[in-house]
Amino acid sequence: MIVANPPRSAVRSAAPFRRPLRRLAACLSLAAALLGSVPAIALTPPDTAAKQAYLVDLTSGEVLLDKNGETRMAPSSMTKMMTAYLTYDALVHGRTTLDTGFPVSQTAWKMGGSRMFLKLGSQVRVEDLLRGLLIDSGNDAAVALAEGLAGSQSAFAAMMNAKARDLGMTDTHFMNASGWPDPDHYTTARDLATLATHLIRDFPQFYHYESERTFTWNGIRQGNRNPLLYHPVSVDGIKTGHTEVGGYGLTASGERNGRRLVLVVNGLPSPQSRNDEPTRLLDWAWNSFKLYPLLHKGELVEQAPVWMGEEDSVPVTVADDVTVTMAPADRNSLHVVATLAEPLPSPVHRGDVVGKLRIDYAGAVRRTVDLIAGADVPASSGLTALGQRLGQILP
Repeated sequence: MIVANPPRSAVRSAAPFRRPLRRLAACLSLAAALLGSVPAIALTPPDTAAKQAYLVDLTSGEVLLDKNGETRMAPSSMTKMMTAYLTYDALVHGRTTLDTGFPVSQTAWKMGGSRMFLKLGSQVRVEDLLRGLLIDSGNDAAVALAEGLAGSQSAFAAMMNAKARDLGMTDTHFMNASGWPDPDHYTTARDLATLATHLIRDFPQFYHYESERTFTWNGIRQGNRNPLLYHPVSVDGIKTGHTEVGGYGLTASGERNGRRLVLVVNGLPSPQSRNDEPTRLLDWAWNSFKLYPLLHKGELVEQAPVWMGEEDSVPVTVADDVTVTMAPADRNSLHVVATLAEPLPSPVHRGDVVGKLRIDYAGAVRRTVDLIAGADVPASSGLTALGQRLGQILP
């Protein structure tokens, strides 16, 4: 196992009946010897012309850049990511199909801005509307999907807001499916990154729509507005946006060397800056940071004592791989702090949270990971329980 370079003292246990997590300490100390040391040089995040910028490494969950990430902003057509999310959800749960035809109302047909150029009164397949939504950034396609799925834009907006709450988008409010300007229609760069993450992880079977470069409808061929799809920058999605209020924005994602990044920028002054700034920021993130695995899913971290259980202890592990994204120069500052509640009262169930693993580097808390029980330990009974209790009381 390869990890960053913490000293042995970086790993400690802080809990009732304190006991060092010996296996984790040994693994980290061995990794320290293998990796060696490097000079401690602070990595300064690049400045950007974007008013808001938020960049996260999905592989580890590390936030690599945060400029006004929690400041409210107009999402413009990046709103259409939520419209796509709800459409994908309806497809997966059988509420519609890709071949279902939705009618084009006068409301959809009259939409201004970027359009798919739908014909009034026609029936259009959901799959074609999705392509018109994501490739052409069609406001008409957004309205047609909203009305087809919910009956009206207002009903669909209520669905959007409910889903935003479910996904943890804590400072977002939608008024429509397209991103048409409205003072009560807002989000944050952080929330859009959360939405993009769920789009990628929850519906990988539909992600290809985000990266298709062209779509022809009604005899009109249009190119995907995401400029990074046309450059060798490893980007494969997701959505652009532009309004006078919000400026030029882009939510982009791509994978390089096993690391998937999600970047949200908004408030840029021009289409060219929407091409240049994301390219520069993504290259910086891919080139300046590396991925360091700490623990594998299910790997034994320690044996935790169990109070009055059929077994004296339970294996402690992690539910998913634990990795850290950091600059190589920050390896020396890595600290892993394990807090384990001991002894654990029985019964203990597999998957129960029994402690926390806190990961610090460069003087800040970067991640907190649940430590979980790796097995069931039923409560003991009868003479066994009595003997355990007496063993705790008698000298």
